[in-house]
Amino acid sequence: MRNNSKPQQISLFDSFQNRIVFERERERVKRFGHIYHHITSLDNLLVSWQEFLPGKKKRKDVFLFQLNVIDNILALNQDLINKTYRHGGYKAFRIYDPKVRDIHKASVRDRLVHHAIYRILYPYFDRKFIFDSHSCRIDKGTHRAINRFREFGWKVSCNNTRTVWVLKCDIRKFFASIDHKILKNILEKYIEDEDTLWLLSQVIDSYHEIDKKDTGLPLGNLTSQLLVNIYLNGFDHFIKRKLKVKYYLRYADDFVIFSPYKKLLEEILPEIQNFLGQELKLTLHPDKIFVKTLASGVDFLGWIHFFNHRVLRNSTKWRMYRRMFDHPANETHQSYLGLLRHGNCWKIKQLLEVLYKKDRKG
Repeated sequence: MRNNSKPQQISLFDSFQNRIVFERERERVKRFGHIYHHITSLDNLLVSWQEFLPGKKKRKDVFLFQLNVIDNILALNQDLINKTYRHGGYKAFRIYDPKVRDIHKASVRDRLVHHAIYRILYPYFDRKFIFDSHSCRIDKGTHRAINRFREFGWKVSCNNTRTVWVLKCDIRKFFASIDHKILKNILEKYIEDEDTLWLLSQVIDSYHEIDKKDTGLPLGNLTSQLLVNIYLNGFDHFIKRKLKVKYYLRYADDFVIFSPYKKLLEEILPEIQNFLGQELKLTLHPDKIFVKTLASGVDFLGWIHFFNHRVLRNSTKWRMYRRMFDHPANETHQSYLGLLRHGNCWKIKQLLEVLYKKDRKG
């Protein structure tokens, strides 16, 4: 009896697509090999010093280190090679930006090590991050993030023909809540070099919150900027791969999700909270979770965003007025004008001009 069933047809396109998926997955899990000698090499330390130096030459600690810079770098190089290097303590101070932030400043020697680590690790990890993670990355930043926010609004609304709902969340005490053990486990998935993991542990364990041992990263370390993105990279991929969210945007501990359906955002919120709590020991700030329409205005990265324009947050606006009234320097004036170019701020520009010219006449 003749078999009339047709053989399964496999297109070349399907085979090509499967190979792409396989290659991407292999690249995603590929671990970083023997890199410790690259981090600790004299060449890398010298280049790191040149990148660290601009704008800091007149600072006392930098000046003292530079008096014997070659000897200091050679000694650091030997300590790293022999693994006798130990990360020192921090000098703590506060800034008001406008809320209070506790900054911890490492010694020049330790900051040079941070730069050396960052120079080697950043290019590798940057390829692992999703496109719409915008904090502390080359060719990203706040301006790219707010423009991407506007682009998402256009796409989801189909050019303002349907309602756009936005889920806005903020991770509570983000830097202070980073769990050292979880962070080290994440790094081990990407880095197989034991010496590099040892050096990273030196940096990670050099700081912890007063009331929480093995928890927290210092605001002020260059390595902290990279490590927090690595820490949240799994969360970013969970949002994109598991929850299948197309319009997701994150900047540091703030993130937004766009959808034409309010119910969908409300349904995925518990899954987001469970992942953060169970996998990363992080929580969302209960007072900073919002599901609202884009037409009503969404507060993100210092701006109130609408479909076709954005305006400056009131607290930022009044802080600018006060600073220009008290210290109307030309540098401050030009800096504010550069910021205001990114929104609908004609009236604010006019008032700043009045405050600036009034001082110059006086």
